[in-house]
Amino acid sequence: MAAFRGRTKSLVEMQVIPYPALTLFLDFGDGLLVDDVSGRGARGAIVAGLSLGGVRGSGRDIDCLQVRLSPTVAHAVLGASAELSGAVVDLEELWGRDAVRIRERLNATRSRADRFAIAEAALARRHETGPAVDPEIAYCWERMTLSRGRIRVERLADEVGWSRKRLWTRFRSQVGLAPKSAAKLIRFDYAAHRLAAGHSVAAVAADSGYADQAHLHRDVVAFAGVTPTVVAVAPWLAVDDVAWTGAGQARPNRRSWS
Repeated sequence: MAAFRGRTKSLVEMQVIPYPALTLFLDFGDGLLVDDVSGRGARGAIVAGLSLGGVRGSGRDIDCLQVRLSPTVAHAVLGASAELSGAVVDLEELWGRDAVRIRERLNATRSRADRFAIAEAALARRHETGPAVDPEIAYCWERMTLSRGRIRVERLADEVGWSRKRLWTRFRSQVGLAPKSAAKLIRFDYAAHRLAAGHSVAAVAADSGYADQAHLHRDVVAFAGVTPTVVAVAPWLAVDDVAWTGAGQARPNRRSWS
């Protein structure tokens, strides 16, 4: 979880760099999250599903709590997965009146510590009672993340004793992306953070498992809509310590939860 607060005279627009997690935005200012693919705008309590790009945020009076959820956790917490792929959805559509009550409690306090605690308690309750992913799916996701996306789907299917078709179907329904796409997203995320940490494009391409710099360039453009050079200085990555640039920005408050 990370909390952001700030006010500017002019409208700030920020491209959201794709990340291998579902993202919950709880906005208390005037922020607007836009899904570029459908053109749908939303504000308030919003869930952005696993995406290959196309989401941006904008606003002047920023007061926001961001929660990143691993797909294996989000399946239980949100009660949906495939339906959220590439989409921006109002949290009330998933949680009903419970979303309204939680937002009211969060709005009633400006303390970041209290907001973290309220959000964490709500997530924990949902996680305990929500539908768990198959153990095989959780195993495959962990293997993908540990290998930084550099593992073949056929090997994963063999390791869990499933056919490739069964793995594809179950993984897609519970994670929100097909296994191969999910692995590509994880690899892209690792590369994006290496770029943001100051490593050269050539070094990142070699270290991340890309065939060459051109291959990395194509993937970055496909996922983020910008070049590796632009990704390296993307403000959205400032939420992560490894990508922190520090120049003229307020460091966000963070708290981890899993």
